[in-house]
Amino acid sequence: MDITSVNDYITQLPEDRKKPVEQLRAVLLASLPKGFAETITYGMIGYVVPHSLYPKGYHADPALPLPFITIASQKNHIAVYHMGIYSHKELLEWFTKEYYALYKTKPDMGKSCMRFKNLHTIPYTLIGELAGKISVKDWIHIYETSMPAKK
Repeated sequence: MDITSVNDYITQLPEDRKKPVEQLRAVLLASLPKGFAETITYGMIGYVVPHSLYPKGYHADPALPLPFITIASQKNHIAVYHMGIYSHKELLEWFTKEYYALYKTKPDMGKSCMRFKNLHTIPYTLIGELAGKISVKDWIHIYETSMPAKK
């Protein structure tokens, strides 16, 4: 199926994934600071800094807007990718501490990826808090200062 919109993405999901993805989407839309835009990016639901606010776009492909958060339904889990966690150590420490306080286990994470295999333990409120901690202006600053210098 060709995915051209967020609704297309959600419609093609297995039934057990639709409600959690819709709930993640609602939490992010309610929590993200002003300026981030919802789109489909890399075949996932993405929240990005639009070119109108950051014309340089994403360094890996400047035709794409600067990514911030994406939601993806993967084979064995739902993933939330948060680029700020990857590049902001204090934010990662805060999130892991708060997650542990909720579930008494370490979160299943990669560099910027949080994997939720048990769809009943997605910490929606915590993800909303995480999404609201970085403004567009701050994300651009973090992104630009964490990029290696061009030679």
